[in-house]
Amino acid sequence: MTWSEVTDHLKMDELREVWAILSPEDRVDGFRLLSREDADDFFMSLSSYGQSDIILGVPPGERRLWMRQLAPDDAADVLLEVEPEERAELLSLLDEPTRREVTALLAYAEDDAGGLMNPRFARVRPAMTVDEAISYLRRQARDQIETIYYIYVLDGDQYLRGVVSFRQLFRVPGDKRVDEVMETDVVSLPEDMDQEAVARLMAQHDLGAMPVVDADGHMKGIVTVDDIVDVVQEEATEDIQKIGGMEALEAPYLQTDFLTMIKKRGGWLAALFIGEMLTATAMGQYEDEVARAVVLALFVPLIISSGGNSGSQASTLVIRAMALGEVRIIDWWHVAGRELLAGLALGGLLASIGFVRVLVWQGVFHSYGAHYMRIALTVSISLVGVVTWGTLSGSLLPFLLRKLRFDPASASAPFVATLVDVMGLVIYFSVARLLLTGTLL
Repeated sequence: MTWSEVTDHLKMDELREVWAILSPEDRVDGFRLLSREDADDFFMSLSSYGQSDIILGVPPGERRLWMRQLAPDDAADVLLEVEPEERAELLSLLDEPTRREVTALLAYAEDDAGGLMNPRFARVRPAMTVDEAISYLRRQARDQIETIYYIYVLDGDQYLRGVVSFRQLFRVPGDKRVDEVMETDVVSLPEDMDQEAVARLMAQHDLGAMPVVDADGHMKGIVTVDDIVDVVQEEATEDIQKIGGMEALEAPYLQTDFLTMIKKRGGWLAALFIGEMLTATAMGQYEDEVARAVVLALFVPLIISSGGNSGSQASTLVIRAMALGEVRIIDWWHVAGRELLAGLALGGLLASIGFVRVLVWQGVFHSYGAHYMRIALTVSISLVGVVTWGTLSGSLLPFLLRKLRFDPASASAPFVATLVDVMGLVIYFSVARLLLTGTLL
């Protein structure tokens, strides 16, 4: 059923419920069935990707209306979602002052503080009286500023001198000067600060907005908490996709075309497959041992999966800790020490389970012959070694990637598991040679 077969009116909640499964054409048709008030609210709640779909999908005569609904930073985000040849057309729909602001924002990298900021913010001069400042802010709010978190005090050269809240302005006599009540210890963001660092700094100071300044201290705009919510979601999604062993998608899952999905996933799968070929090569080096003691092959999946699982756990923990700023490159030695002990402890736990398993199976099924005790020791000692190697590899690989200026999230769980598999086989068969030579080998 198409939207043309639906009633001539649609509620916003109904459209939001089915939005993810609709085609771009049906999304626009559904959007145009909303009442004007609902359409405004729904449009502003969409991501920049969704807003670009709507703007490009409505008739050309309506595009100006929706483009002018957007704040400059939101308009810049929408322009980054469309093809380069469409940007000029959409940019021309804005009024001249807004066009200049958006063009300036587009000059910044998308994931820098300058690319996130809104150039419209509440400002006053330090020499104003409190009454003059309140009157001036009233005009600003009426004419151009939609959201006021804090009021920034700028001098004639646009240097950031301080910040003041509405509470402070209303609590002091009207004839006091702004520079007498403002806070001068202002935490600001460099315009080239990465968005992840911006999110951490805002969370650390628990602020609703933070000023963005250039290298000389001129204030350029503000980054607000709603911008950071989008950043946190975007960064978390990207990291999760990379940890899963693929390239991060640039659009929502259902809006990513099939060929792009295959490219994003196929490259990593091919690389991991080639890596796993080394596992077959390692197995080939121990072909004689396997032929003489077939029982060893029974435990290969157990050994290498345990190492891969422990490595995946460690890499996930460290990657997330890096993303939250809990660990830095200089902390690698401390992390290595913790994970070495964790590996030995976890390996000992699995070794105990493996040892008991061999004894139980021998007692019930007589599966392992006269040398079952040596087999149990081989499995147990190997598990300690492989799990310890897995935790060390998984925890230190993100540090290596960060040092080489790659994204630590590229140390994905499948990648770590592949890396640990090969060494796991070497550890296992080395222990087997040591303990079983003269008996099974």
